[in-house]
Amino acid sequence: MLVFWKQRLVMLMVPKTGTSAYEAALGPHAAMVVNDPPELKHAPVYRYNRFFRPMFERVGGADLELLAVVREPISWLGSWYRYRQRDFLDGRKTSTKGVTFDDFCQAYARGDRPPFANVGSQAKFIEPRPNGVSITHLYKYENQSGLLDFLEDRLSMKIDLPRENVSPRRATKLAPETEEKLRRKCAEDFEVWDRAL
Repeated sequence: MLVFWKQRLVMLMVPKTGTSAYEAALGPHAAMVVNDPPELKHAPVYRYNRFFRPMFERVGGADLELLAVVREPISWLGSWYRYRQRDFLDGRKTSTKGVTFDDFCQAYARGDRPPFANVGSQAKFIEPRPNGVSITHLYKYENQSGLLDFLEDRLSMKIDLPRENVSPRRATKLAPETEEKLRRKCAEDFEVWDRAL
């Protein structure tokens, strides 16, 4: 999470949407960088609302806007799948070694996901809270130029974006019936991506 206090902006870090690169580029310019533990670095709207918003409101931050980036859902799952192929996960229940991408997506679309496919939901990450706290600015990962334009304008600076935390390349082909199942079972994630800028 990056907090730009003077600019009244908080960038929430949706996992697997290139946020590590933004943290590297913008961290030195942020008023606050939350990069550990992962549960706080990747705090979704509900966790921001519960822990951070009350603290910020007490010191005059009631009008902070929230920014998030979402990725096309199949591409997002592909990034998780590739990330979980890394050697450091060998032997763990979260590893996807020995699992095809199609099997990974089939497991993700189930109600009771096995550990290797339990990677959350972008729609749940940005879900508005009953008290009205919600994402103010929602960008597609695939629209990096639009996101950069917004941030450069809002932060009054030129941003040089490095490549960070890039998942290894792997085949991520889906059977048509698997894609159809994902689109049906995870419709909220596709709707969120469709409405992002």
